[in-house]
Amino acid sequence: MKIKPNYENMGEWEFYCNDIEHEYKQCFDEGLDIEKYKDIFAAVKNLPKTEIRKNFSDVLFEAVCNAPIREDYKYNEPSDLEGIKALRKKHIFERKTPDGDTLKSKISGAWMGRVCGCLLGKPVEGIRTNEFYPMLKEMGNYPLTRYMLASDITEEMYEKYDFHLRDKCFADAVHGMPVDDDTNYVVLAQKIIEAYGKDFKPHDVLKAWVKCQSREAYFTAERVAFDNFIKGYEPPYSAMYKNPYREWIGAQIRGDYFGYINPGEPKKAAEMAFRDASISHIKNGIYGEMWVSAMIACAAVTDNIEDIILGGLGEIPETSRLYDAVTGIMEDYKKGKSYDDCVSKIHSLYDEHTGYGWCHTIPNAMIVTTALLYGEGDFGKSICMAVQPAFDTDCNGATVGSVIGMRNGISAIGEEWTKPVDDTLHTSIFGVGTVKISDMIEKTMKHIN
Repeated sequence: MKIKPNYENMGEWEFYCNDIEHEYKQCFDEGLDIEKYKDIFAAVKNLPKTEIRKNFSDVLFEAVCNAPIREDYKYNEPSDLEGIKALRKKHIFERKTPDGDTLKSKISGAWMGRVCGCLLGKPVEGIRTNEFYPMLKEMGNYPLTRYMLASDITEEMYEKYDFHLRDKCFADAVHGMPVDDDTNYVVLAQKIIEAYGKDFKPHDVLKAWVKCQSREAYFTAERVAFDNFIKGYEPPYSAMYKNPYREWIGAQIRGDYFGYINPGEPKKAAEMAFRDASISHIKNGIYGEMWVSAMIACAAVTDNIEDIILGGLGEIPETSRLYDAVTGIMEDYKKGKSYDDCVSKIHSLYDEHTGYGWCHTIPNAMIVTTALLYGEGDFGKSICMAVQPAFDTDCNGATVGSVIGMRNGISAIGEEWTKPVDDTLHTSIFGVGTVKISDMIEKTMKHIN
């Protein structure tokens, strides 16, 4: 008798061949010379979920692992820290060192900004613009300027839209910030620093993941890395083995805490972010987390939005797709193109209706950049501009909220944003549960000092 799993019941992220089409797209964008396998990828995608499909996928994985880079590929994107450092273009800017009270206000703003930005985007995570824009207009909230509320939604709207609106965590239907991976990771990073110190290793991060949350708390690249680690694949191989999501947004949402505890030190923030990101991501997946962490560190010491963005870019390869995409948005901004023009450009380059386009690091980083620039330092305007383009709404709202919250301090976040949160953050982390955000801020100050 041959014992084998029930392939039909294997989850999307546990079965490599489920997203074999994403693997092809990912490899092509990385510059691998795999076009000769395109038809094979398509054929395997259409096979039923059986051992035959698994075996074909294993062969394709071996092929892409050994594929050369195309001769016409213009990017150079290493996944090791020394290789990343060698390709950076440092950005020097004027810094203002905050005193103790100012720094605490900034840390408080960063925490609360992340939570409020996440809460703004969370109820509509997964929506696409073809439904989102008409829905906002019916709510009387387009362009987006405030939280979306359950009281905005009529019974007709519940039935009208394919996107499921019932029982979502709208701001008037919650007490505190509901459990979300975007906020879990900030608390989890704090626990990692408490357990292992600032010199934590990638292996320590994965140990903490296994110890602190169930595997259901992790998604896409993180779920793959979690499973790989359990099977014995150590970092960085935990990120590389059968992981079609290796450049998706998962790492970009994990680096905020490293920016919080390194104010004015983008290099240190980015190096911590690298150690975290490298367990589950490669190339631009890693760069996204390094960029965000470094931006937050810069936002503690400068008000200039362009300096914040460039300070973050100064920690990743100038020769990368992410650097190219972010600077492209900055150039459009300087040329006088509108916010809507930039959003349209992002949608023309990445298809929000595919998992790859919706969840990849680069389009979401472009949205973050757009919101930071056109939000002009205003907290509410910035997080709304991060959520309105759709794509990964809660992630982008949280990231922009974190950056602008650090830049402006807590006093610049109005009660209309903070009231539903009520200093309360719910997590799914074992032994943590529900916490007061103010307590998290106090622990953060200790880690800085």
